[in-house]
Amino acid sequence: MRETVKTELLAPAGDFEKLKTAIHFGADAVYVGGSEFSLRANAKNFTEEQLKEACRYVRERGKKIYVAVNIFAKNDDFKKLPEYLAFLQEAGVHGVIVSDPGVIEFCKKYAPVLEIHISTQANTTNKYSAKFWADQGAKRIVLARETSLKEIKEIRDYLPEDVQIEAFVHGAMCISYSGRCLLSAALAGRSGNRGDCVQACRWEYEITEKNRKGERLPICEDGRGTYILNSKDLNMLEHIGELIDSGVYSFKIEGRMKSQYYVASVVNAYRQAIDGFTADKNYKVPDILIAELEKNSHRDYTTGFYYGEKDTVCSETSQPKCDWEFTAIVTGYDEAEGAVIVQQRNRFRKGDELEILSSDKEYLGKTIVVGEMYDENGVPVDDAKLVQQTLYIPANYRLGKDDILRKRVLK
Repeated sequence: MRETVKTELLAPAGDFEKLKTAIHFGADAVYVGGSEFSLRANAKNFTEEQLKEACRYVRERGKKIYVAVNIFAKNDDFKKLPEYLAFLQEAGVHGVIVSDPGVIEFCKKYAPVLEIHISTQANTTNKYSAKFWADQGAKRIVLARETSLKEIKEIRDYLPEDVQIEAFVHGAMCISYSGRCLLSAALAGRSGNRGDCVQACRWEYEITEKNRKGERLPICEDGRGTYILNSKDLNMLEHIGELIDSGVYSFKIEGRMKSQYYVASVVNAYRQAIDGFTADKNYKVPDILIAELEKNSHRDYTTGFYYGEKDTVCSETSQPKCDWEFTAIVTGYDEAEGAVIVQQRNRFRKGDELEILSSDKEYLGKTIVVGEMYDENGVPVDDAKLVQQTLYIPANYRLGKDDILRKRVLK
């Protein structure tokens, strides 16, 4: 048995619905953005009232919530910052994710109860920088993605025991160093360092020589273009044990802009893997769980820089792939009728085989064949094509509220 180690599974929550989904599928904590000062300006984010409600919801369930305040701040930003930080503390936020030394000073002055977590934007890649942030009052260091497992262990050993290490384990990776990129600002006038990235690194580019205008140079090129700036997605599901041994406390999933279904699928897989590795040093992630991460939208996977590898460029295409579709969300179970109650999300029909995505691991890989279904008035339905229609599907599985049904889609 592995010695019991405290860990945290940290999930993205771009809105309240995704926050609830993350908690339902096993996240220990969520990270969100408010309407200002966050590096995901185009996510729905949370108003102040929604943040208050989110804090209540999370705390009632014994979970934690962190708020990103990680822009590279300008002078004018500090005019509203004291009031905002004080609000976050009063609302019940557990900690703030920051990258700017000035913002850190304001946190300590105007919201001293809040934990300070150093954002990956701060480019912490060595033990001396990590110790510097700890000396400034940081409770947690979110390491740059460019650190290896060996370097993480050295950083962990150099820090005070009460300072935690957080590391990304899954999701999209920025082609620029720890996400500090000027490409979006240069090409579209929208700064990624101010929360407004257009993901210009995913665009298709052509290279020409100055004196050969219009003539494309064949640099790793095929008929679809060249994607020299496009990164693969990180996937460390099978290596959780090594991350635990290196000293990582919080396992962070990227994706505040991702879908509710993405959050459910990824959080569910990592919850089971973390529990497995924590309980048994020799735990091996089963194939069925590995396959789970192929069932949501993703690019080719990589282990990033954890093993010193540089195989992170996805040169074939910038488009994510997924052969599965979020079909319905479970809202309850009718004991009298023996039927799962769902709300439709994408079209499905009588006779379709729907796979279960549940927080209960006993349902992993289980399916429901839609033999019949009917609406709230008991009227039979053969084709579920009405958006968010409530439907009853007879089934022996007593699924829980917020579980998900999905369907394989052939493309």
